Amino acid sequence: MPRLFQYCPQVVFSSSFGIWTLLALLTKWLGGWKVVIAYEGSSPGVDYRNSALRLALRRAMVWVADACITNSHAGQKYLIDCLGAPPELTFVQPYEVPDRRSLSEVNEALEWVAPGQPLRFSDLKRPVFLFVGSVVPRKGVACLLEACKLLKNAGSREFGVLLVGDGPQREDLQTFTQQHQLEDCVIWVGRVSYGDIGSYFHHADVFVLPTLEDTWGMVVLEAMLLGKAVLCSTGAGAAELVLEGENGYRFPPDNPQVLAAAMQRLIENPDQLAEMGQRSQDIMAHYSPQKAGEFLSRVAVMVMGGESA
Repeated sequence: MPRLFQYCPQVVFSSSFGIWTLLALLTKWLGGWKVVIAYEGSSPGVDYRNSALRLALRRAMVWVADACITNSHAGQKYLIDCLGAPPELTFVQPYEVPDRRSLSEVNEALEWVAPGQPLRFSDLKRPVFLFVGSVVPRKGVACLLEACKLLKNAGSREFGVLLVGDGPQREDLQTFTQQHQLEDCVIWVGRVSYGDIGSYFHHADVFVLPTLEDTWGMVVLEAMLLGKAVLCSTGAGAAELVLEGENGYRFPPDNPQVLAAAMQRLIENPDQLAEMGQRSQDIMAHYSPQKAGEFLSRVAVMVMGGESA
């Protein structure tokens, strides 16, 4: 707070409804700044719809704030319908977006070690489905593995799955992979450096996010930016950017049957993948870091008394 008073900004963009947002709001008249609440997106784990106390506090914070922004329409609906934010002061546009430069490095020599043998990208069966994230129950990796089991039981074996990430659920899910003889198609990569993530995107055909809930899901935008078809759970806010049948498919959270059907559709029609990937890039052309910066600038000008955002 001393640094904030020392800098004395005209506008403060504060994330969500934590203590820092509360402090910025309580001191806005003293500091003479405007406060814009940035709410990443809506999901059950962060909305607290069943907590009267939290909702009351959030409604008071929204009432004091000068505007609200959010990445998703679901977030906008929560701010307006649940918290009473004025519609004319609640703006929706993806402002958390990736920069291609951070994902541009591709290492063709990358390899990882599976039980007993080294594998290279060229060894993978196609199409390759990629998951990147923490291996925790909320991310829905179990749903993806269940879908793989359903595909294999139905006789579909010509596909590969790369699981990039680590977490407390990994050991149990690796045991599931072994029990259902999925090692020939499922590769556990484990944790990798962020600088290598672009290589895995590059060599994959389809990105899969089976999350049970995510307020946004930046990794979906990263996959789209790099021209990938996307299978995304409707539990992710970023699912709004997946246009059914155009750049991928959406499926209900924790529904391996629907996910397996979507994967099978792409396995049987690999010619769709390039077209879907191009559609992903076309969509992301509207959500660059530059456009996000322009959006934030318009909101700042508006709350300072300029033209509407």
